[in-house]
Amino acid sequence: MDILSITGLIIGFGAILMGQYLEGGHIDTILNAVALLIVLGGTLGAVMLQTPLNTFIRAMKMFKWIFRPPQLSPERLLGKILEWNQVARREGLLRLETMALEERDLFTQKGLQLIADGAEAEIIREIMETDLDLIEHSDMQAAKVYEAMGGYSPTIGIIGAVLGLIHVMGNLADPSSLGSGIAVAFVATIYGVGFANLFFLPVGNKLKTLVLRRSQMQMMLIDGLIGVADGDNPRNIESRLQAYLD
Repeated sequence: MDILSITGLIIGFGAILMGQYLEGGHIDTILNAVALLIVLGGTLGAVMLQTPLNTFIRAMKMFKWIFRPPQLSPERLLGKILEWNQVARREGLLRLETMALEERDLFTQKGLQLIADGAEAEIIREIMETDLDLIEHSDMQAAKVYEAMGGYSPTIGIIGAVLGLIHVMGNLADPSSLGSGIAVAFVATIYGVGFANLFFLPVGNKLKTLVLRRSQMQMMLIDGLIGVADGDNPRNIESRLQAYLD
């Protein structure tokens, strides 16, 4: 569980609510279901219109990374690489085919299978780096979905404000309806700007950071697998990969 993400959300939205309270306002004055529907519905619709289906689905699946990021441990990966190297030197490269089946990560499975199949080191690097580039590009596009939401949200909030003002201007003869119309107008703007800067943009940026961090781990894996394929000394492999740990 990512405590920092949870804490950030609580502090960000909590500060807004606390500020409203300390200034003498009531919390319920900035709670408006109509404004929320306009902002979130309009933002979601705009993003769905511009995004390919597979990218949108990937973005929704990646959202859980904000609270449960992928488990990335360079130390654990280094231990695995050294284990594979020892097995390959002791029992032969073909033994890695069995170990590949024990790995849950498809990227790792593919690398070990290539070594077991006797592929040359440069071919392994070329194939793995191509896969890495495609995976990183796909996940980056998914992370940008939330950035797009952050771009649309304030504008949709302004649309909500205009709709509220239209409602107000059309009911000037009925003073009892003026309050609700003005409330929707201003609250929609708050929702648009607030969700953009306290949620959508931070989520997009954090996902991009996690994607890059995972790509760095996969680069470490590629370098390690090349050492295994070449039959390098374990000390040389550990020394080469130490930079990723540092």
